[in-house]
Amino acid sequence: SAIDRKPKSYAFARRGSLFRCPFHRSALTSLDRSPFHLILNKELYMKNLTIGLRAVTLLFTTALAFTQMAQAQDNYPSRSIKLIVPFAPGGATDVIGRLMAQKLGEALKGTVVVDNRPGAGSVLGTDAAVKSPPDGYTLVMTNGSAITTGPFLRSSMPYKPIEDFNHLVLIGTFPNAFVVRADHPAKSFSDFVSLARSKPGVINFSSAGVGSAGFLTGEMLRQTGGVLMTHIAYKGTGLATLDLLGGQIDALFDGLPTAAVQVRAGKLRVLAVTGSKRAAMFPDAPTMNEVISGIVGEAWFGISLPARTPAAITDKLETEIARIVAAPDVQARLAELGMTPIGSGRKEFSAFLRAESDRWGPIIKAANIQID
Repeated sequence: SAIDRKPKSYAFARRGSLFRCPFHRSALTSLDRSPFHLILNKELYMKNLTIGLRAVTLLFTTALAFTQMAQAQDNYPSRSIKLIVPFAPGGATDVIGRLMAQKLGEALKGTVVVDNRPGAGSVLGTDAAVKSPPDGYTLVMTNGSAITTGPFLRSSMPYKPIEDFNHLVLIGTFPNAFVVRADHPAKSFSDFVSLARSKPGVINFSSAGVGSAGFLTGEMLRQTGGVLMTHIAYKGTGLATLDLLGGQIDALFDGLPTAAVQVRAGKLRVLAVTGSKRAAMFPDAPTMNEVISGIVGEAWFGISLPARTPAAITDKLETEIARIVAAPDVQARLAELGMTPIGSGRKEFSAFLRAESDRWGPIIKAANIQID
């Protein structure tokens, strides 16, 4: 009949076998009486046994990996942590990095070692950090030239400044002091602006270098405030300070602590600071923003680590670093170095980075500034 001609499922192992195969009923009698069904049954059994064992092995391996990962996070840190400072030893950034390393090591009951990796405006050290394993054992001090202004100043970057990192905590910002000689005819920043506007391009100024916060603030003054000055390039502000004192240049954007030395000596005067609020070191000096709306130019530093670092480790580091920055002794030390402490976590830090990119991107593009 038509029903008899339909393939039937035949059990090779007649006693409880799970392996069934379609055979025509007419073939059953001869097949069942031959040794072939025993051979085929064994091959199928071994094949399915192998597949089953592989599946069990995969499940066991995956479970073991998750267990080991959880144990590693619970035991974090189980070895030394490296904090990459992408600047040479000895500067304010290095001092801040070593302060954070010491305090973080104490908080985690472990060791945090500073690794100075200068080069390419901090890009080399930052790149080394982002290419390290995302296990929480490599951190990096990030800054504007590596994250927010660098992408506009350079033709290419070896990493994605936002996507490739977990930006943990914004340590703080560094406003500059805008200083002139003590005998300069401008007695205030408003006076200086009026003088510069009356002589477009005649008044000059210097900074820590092309692409620095001071240099970019000078460009912002030109584009936003109509204050056209000529930039005199120096490698750092040490030589620039000497030429300012000697009368070769008219003004200088300098860090607060270094400017304070000459200000206290009566050789320089602070006309304004570049931060969003007045600096405790020079409380009588106005911000540039008080005179020309929108003029804010600060360097900043934070601590970041590679993206894809486990959430538990990322959360732990964010909490501890924010607590460290909020400590009174750390705040006092940072203020001595000219920094405005902030200590905001990932959400606020990310918003800050977006705002900085929005602030400087149009300025840099409009002036077609490139440093490579």
